[in-house]
Amino acid sequence: MNKYIQAKNNDLKDAIEFFKKDISSLRTGRANPSLLDGVMIDSYGVKTPIQNVASITVADGRSMTVTPWDKSVLKEAEKGIVDANLGVGVVNEGDKLRISIPMMTEENRRELVKKLNEKMEKGRVSLRQARDDIKNSIEEAFKKKEVSEDDKFKFITELDEAIREYNEQLKALRDGKEKDIMTI
Repeated sequence: MNKYIQAKNNDLKDAIEFFKKDISSLRTGRANPSLLDGVMIDSYGVKTPIQNVASITVADGRSMTVTPWDKSVLKEAEKGIVDANLGVGVVNEGDKLRISIPMMTEENRRELVKKLNEKMEKGRVSLRQARDDIKNSIEEAFKKKEVSEDDKFKFITELDEAIREYNEQLKALRDGKEKDIMTI
């Protein structure tokens, strides 16, 4: 791997990691604590991620429990989950919240696959932007006579190969998530 790719390698890896984190919040019809990753609640006057004020446990494949460490934030946690519009049922049991994951319809599944594809396209755009930055660095080095024309083409070929591999990783992640979403 050439020095131009290595210089931006973290950007490429970050695009993959962001995609993984982004798709983890998509509902698959099974209970998963990452479903609540984006839920923010008002705790002592400050917006706080729900994971920072409560323990989240998966009771079974269709339900989770959220148990706040401080019972005074229970109502705020309930409000935060409802406001997040996740399509889940929330029941306040006095000391904890029970979250039920409803069965997904075929229409819901297809809609989630569309969202998944949109998220994948955002990941590809990030990779393209990083590729453009790297290619511009190579072109700039060539203009400054820091690399020969042969090296320039070799570096660009290596860049295209690396981007192809990252795109394949994105596709593999997307395919796995689509399989999870479409499994009944």
